[in-house]
Amino acid sequence: MSVRLYNYQLYISREVVHFYITITKLNKMGLIDNLASKLLNKAVIVHKSKIADNTFHIRIHSSGLKSVEYVPGYFLRIFCGMGMSVNLKDKIRSYSVWYFDRKAETIDIAACTHSNGPGSKWVQDCVVGDTIYFGWHKGKFIVDQSADSYVLVGDTSALGHLYEIYRNLSVSKKIYGFVYAENEKDIFPDIDGSKPFQFLQLAANPGQRLVQSIDVTARQISDSGMVYVGGDSRSCVQLNQYFKKELNWNSGQIKAKPFWTPDKTGLE
Repeated sequence: MSVRLYNYQLYISREVVHFYITITKLNKMGLIDNLASKLLNKAVIVHKSKIADNTFHIRIHSSGLKSVEYVPGYFLRIFCGMGMSVNLKDKIRSYSVWYFDRKAETIDIAACTHSNGPGSKWVQDCVVGDTIYFGWHKGKFIVDQSADSYVLVGDTSALGHLYEIYRNLSVSKKIYGFVYAENEKDIFPDIDGSKPFQFLQLAANPGQRLVQSIDVTARQISDSGMVYVGGDSRSCVQLNQYFKKELNWNSGQIKAKPFWTPDKTGLE
C-alpha cells in the first residue's frame, strides 16, 4: 500500500484496488491532519521574536537535520493549518530557509505577515514549544556558484532568502545586493546582525524606479554575471524582462522567484 499527496488529493493504491478520496471528505474526517503528523518531518519552535513591523524570526529544532540533504535556497513547506477546517492548499505555506544550522539541528525562517491568510495567522499565533510538521521544497532559486558577479534584489518578503544566498556564495565573488521598502525600519538585519544590502526607499510595485536604481550596477557586471530577483511577482516580471531585453542576458543567468502577488494567497 502506498500513500502520497498529489495535487492536494490523497491517492491510495494496493495492486488493482484504487481508492480516490477528495480533500473535502478528508478534511471532514480529520485524516489530512493525521496524515501530516505521520508523513511529514516533526519539529518544535524554540525561538520566536518580532524583527520588523510585519516580520517574525522563528527558529525550529528537528532531530535528523544533521543528515538531511540541504542546499542554500531550499524552502520549507510548513503544515500550518493543523485543526483548521480549510482546503489543503490553505494548510500549507512555503517559507525560505534563512539559516540552516546542521550541528544544532535548527532552521531559522523570517516569516512575513502582510496578508490575512492562514499562514499569517499561524505566524502571529504560534509560540515557543509548539510542534509543527514540515517538508522540503527544493526548486531552482538556490545558490549557484557558476557566475563571477551577482546582483541580488528583492523586497522584504524575500530578504531572508537572499541573505542565505549571499552568505553561501564564495567570498571570491563580486556581489551587489539591493532591498527595497517604503520604510527602512522594515529592513531587518541578517542572522549575524549585518546589513550587507543597499537599501532603496521605494513603494510597493516600484516599476521603472526599481530598474533605474540598479541599472548602473547591473551594466557594470560581466557577461558571466547572474541575478537573483525575489518578492513581488510584478517586480520579478519587470526585472526579468529588463535583464533579458535591455542587457541581453540569457535565461540561465536570471533566477526570479515570486514570493507573493497582490490579491492572491498560497503562492509558492
